[in-house]
Amino acid sequence: MKTIYVDKDIPKSIAVKALKPVWGNAIYSRLSPVHFDDIPEPELPGPRWLRVKNRVCGICATDLHLLHVDADPRVAPVALPGYQRFYLGHEVVSEVVEVGPEVTRFSVGDRVLMHTRFQGANCFSQEIEPRCRMCEAGFPVLCENSSLGEAPRGVGGGWSEGYTAHEAELHPVPDDLDDNQAALVEPLSVGVHTALRRLPRPGEKTLIVGAGIIGLCVLQAVRALAPEAHIAVMARYPHQVEMARRLGANDIIGRDDDPYEAAARITGGKLYEGMFGNRMMLGGFDVVYDCVGSSRTVQDSLRWTRARGAVVLAGVALAPMSADLTPVWHQEVDLIGLNSHGRETWNGQTWETFDLTIALIREGKLHTDGLITHRFPLDQWREAIATAEDKRTGSIKVVFDYFENRR
Repeated sequence: MKTIYVDKDIPKSIAVKALKPVWGNAIYSRLSPVHFDDIPEPELPGPRWLRVKNRVCGICATDLHLLHVDADPRVAPVALPGYQRFYLGHEVVSEVVEVGPEVTRFSVGDRVLMHTRFQGANCFSQEIEPRCRMCEAGFPVLCENSSLGEAPRGVGGGWSEGYTAHEAELHPVPDDLDDNQAALVEPLSVGVHTALRRLPRPGEKTLIVGAGIIGLCVLQAVRALAPEAHIAVMARYPHQVEMARRLGANDIIGRDDDPYEAAARITGGKLYEGMFGNRMMLGGFDVVYDCVGSSRTVQDSLRWTRARGAVVLAGVALAPMSADLTPVWHQEVDLIGLNSHGRETWNGQTWETFDLTIALIREGKLHTDGLITHRFPLDQWREAIATAEDKRTGSIKVVFDYFENRR
């Protein structure tokens, strides 16, 4: 089974980090913890486990952070006991090819999505009773028992020809969604979860920082769930601008615009400038969705938000950041985080995020057309990664197409 994975090898990671500024291909060298390998098909480790063959898988920014060994050993998740090997790829549509004797949710031939497996173990996949409060509340990606290590881990991932998983880690694909739609359920669900962490009220003004796939998914989710909101999008590339307008953005802040002046113009906020180029607004957006998550964007997002508004942090850098958080105090701005997906309340109903996302796709309120821009077989993984990283190629979502591998 062909697969791409990253080993938790601190010396190699340090070496690659040191070499990358002068040798861009260090991550592909023998010094790197990144491997493209052909491994034996694994056995099912338990009666409630199954095996899948992959059909389509997207390339996500989280995968690229792991690939480039960007995670700083000082960030909070690294302090937790974790896996020694990370199989890349989670935006994946697969077909079940083998089931254990106690699997009840799936049969051979079913199409499935990777659901919680990439985020790590939980009470369901470890078969722990009683479950922790987060799993019981419908948030297994926030499981308080995730680091107990009481169950095996599956082999392979989305950037593999297939993988093994506990049945609790997967989600069924409805028959009326094709593979391309299904491959976008996971990123669209992140958009839905992001929007519902602080949904704009009618007439409120919102800003989405970043027009990559997550920013565009947040845009769609806000437009679908809060149709009367005014939405501005910060986009750097012409194809992102075009897609953002198509998906319902009211305003675009382009790479040549001064973002502080644009924010003041759109919101009617008052812009002030102190010493050393230190700028701050009074008034501003009601909600800012930061889909980049860098030190710079977090700092700016807090300053573009009105008093008692909210910044929702959808993007993240896997390193400690230096940012001025004084607007959290001075303007009582809420800084809200999120992790992937979980349980939502919408229209008086409780939904699992994937199920709500699929319902919105069916209703025509979330769109997938045009978001997948490039396809590659797995053997061309370096070219696929380069295309995903270089937005000048016009890429939005780059996918591995496993049918290409079989031709």
